Amino acid sequence: MQIKTVSINRGWDWITEGFALFRLNPVIWIVIFVIFLVLAILLSLIPFIGAIATLLLHPVLLGGILLGCQSLQQGQALRIDHLFAGFNQNTNALVTVGLITGVGYFLVVVVIVLLVGSGLGLSALGGYNDLPTVAIGGAMVAYLFSGLIGLALTVPIAMATWFAPALVVFDNRQAWDAMKTSFNACLSNMLPFLLYGIIVLVLTVLASIPFGLGWLVLGPTMIASVYAGYRDIFRAV
Repeated sequence: MQIKTVSINRGWDWITEGFALFRLNPVIWIVIFVIFLVLAILLSLIPFIGAIATLLLHPVLLGGILLGCQSLQQGQALRIDHLFAGFNQNTNALVTVGLITGVGYFLVVVVIVLLVGSGLGLSALGGYNDLPTVAIGGAMVAYLFSGLIGLALTVPIAMATWFAPALVVFDNRQAWDAMKTSFNACLSNMLPFLLYGIIVLVLTVLASIPFGLGWLVLGPTMIASVYAGYRDIFRAV
C-alpha cells in the first residue's frame, strides 16, 4: 500500500473535512458519541476488567464509526448501529489492535514506575532524606524525567493506532500490519500531524469551557477527521 506524504496545511483540512461529515447528520453523530461515552463510563466502573474491556473494544467501536463515515462520504445515511458495525467486520483484528495497544501502554507504565522508584531510591540511598529541599527536588526531577520518557514512549503507540482501525476495516489488514502501516504513515506526515495536534489542543480547551458541551461537536469531528486523514494519505481519491 502506498503511503502519501501530504502538505502541512492538510492537518487543518482533516479537521474541516471531519466537521463537514459531522454537519451531514449532527443529531445521529451526537447520539453515537454519547452512547460511546456512556459505554466507556460504565466500563470504567468495573475494576480492572473494565479497563481491559475498554482497551479491547475501543478499536472495534471506532472501526464501526469509521464505516459510518464512509457511508456519509458515499452519500448514504449514518446510522446509530454503525457504532457496533465493527463487531461484524474483522472483529478479531480490531480486538487484537486493542490488545497490542494495551500491552504497549502497560509497558510504558511499568517503565515510568521503575524510573520514579529508582529516582526516589537513589535519593534515599544518597542520604538526602534528612534534607527535605534536596529530597523534594530529586523527586521532582524523577517525576519530570519519567514523564518525558513516558511521553516519548506513548507517542509511537498513538502513531501506530491512529489509522490502524481504518486499515483493518477498509483494507482487511491484520492488526500488527495495520499498526506498522499506521506508524509509517504518521512518521511520513509529521508536519501535518503537528499542525493537527496544535489545532486540536486549542479546540479542546474551547470545547471544555461551556461545561464540556463543545465535545458533542469536537468528539465526532475528531473521529471523522481520522477518516479524512486516512483517505488523504492512503487513497488516490
